[in-house]
Amino acid sequence: MEEKKVALRDLLLKHPADIAEVLSHLSDEQAAELLHRLYLRKAAAEPLGEMEPEDSAELLTELDRDEAIKILSRMDPDDAVDLLEELPEDVKDELLSRLAPKDAQVLTKLLEYPPDTAGGLMSPEVVALPLHLTAQEAIDVLRRKVEEVETIYYAYAVDDEGRLEGVISLRDLALARPETRLSALVNRDVISVPVDADAEDVARLFDKYNYYALPVIDADRRLLGVITIDDVIDVIREEATEDIYRSQGVPLEERVDTPWYESIKRRMPWLYFNLLTAFVAASVVGVFESTIAKFAVLAFFMPIIAGQGGNAGMQTVTIVTRGIALGEVPKGEGWRILGKEFLLGLLNGLAMGLVVGVVGFVWKHTISLGLVVFLAMTFNMITAGIVGTVIPLTLRALRQDPALASSIFLTTFTDTLGFAFLFVLAQIFIPELR
Repeated sequence: MEEKKVALRDLLLKHPADIAEVLSHLSDEQAAELLHRLYLRKAAAEPLGEMEPEDSAELLTELDRDEAIKILSRMDPDDAVDLLEELPEDVKDELLSRLAPKDAQVLTKLLEYPPDTAGGLMSPEVVALPLHLTAQEAIDVLRRKVEEVETIYYAYAVDDEGRLEGVISLRDLALARPETRLSALVNRDVISVPVDADAEDVARLFDKYNYYALPVIDADRRLLGVITIDDVIDVIREEATEDIYRSQGVPLEERVDTPWYESIKRRMPWLYFNLLTAFVAASVVGVFESTIAKFAVLAFFMPIIAGQGGNAGMQTVTIVTRGIALGEVPKGEGWRILGKEFLLGLLNGLAMGLVVGVVGFVWKHTISLGLVVFLAMTFNMITAGIVGTVIPLTLRALRQDPALASSIFLTTFTDTLGFAFLFVLAQIFIPELR
């Protein structure tokens, strides 16, 4: 027992993120026991807020309901909402009904905003200072608020209706004479975020302006809350993970510790779809079976031409998808990008085609074979550039994520057309096949 007390005392000295990591590596039973002991010392809320929402929600359901409610009330509102969204509806409703009315009202309001918007990211704990206050009065307000607010990076000035008027530097506030009015200190050139702004657009604003926090406003410019940099980092990480998963057709819900039976259930549909596209490419080979039988050396060049097309296409898909994600590809700019990728495909195709053409000629001492593989490689590299551009742009036009299984669609085109180019050109230029 004494050893457990010592271990818990040492754990309480750690950062909440480190405690969250410890919790995530324990079994459900062990994690629930540790969280209970942290709760008794009023130290459970912050580590729970540092965990992934689905993990923290699962852990909270293991606790006594009274404990769960008290922990939830001590969490930062934005973290508490993320956790609640992962709970079954009946559990969520029960917890909200038993919270203090003020806390329940705040969380219920935040739950109305979609999680992938500024409203879903923001914390309502924001310092709003009326312009008529003096610097000393504002500092007194900040001192009273420091225990209530998640993080104070900036103070925001509002009018009598709560509309955002500007931002006040804490440095300017601290150095100003006590009797100075905030109206003399406010910077009215403030960057704000509409409450319905997409989370990715919010992340771009943080990246562009390098702020630690941004205020969130409604349509009437009333100050609703604040988004802090830590919330945006979560968005960037989640978006990057989502793009990686979707580009390879991996289910977003899957993690390394997902049970094998769940993984196979989630992956199987994409594998079947990939199998279908493979049959499409293979059907081209079947059509030209007699051509391969007469000139078997063509089979040697099949994977080379198709593979290089796939590799080049994925380079294009990656660049274009990233550009779309970062807002670097405005609507109407697709033709310019398509022209560039066509040129790159042509130049890369000529370079790669020259190599395989020389190999074909030297190997079989046949100019016609060298010409066929040269042209097939060139045409397929051009195809890769065009398709690698068109796929993400088309998905964006359809309001779908550009990373959505792009590799599967791309390889279908480069494999199918790569084989077709090779065999059709062979029948045209190789005398033995005419």
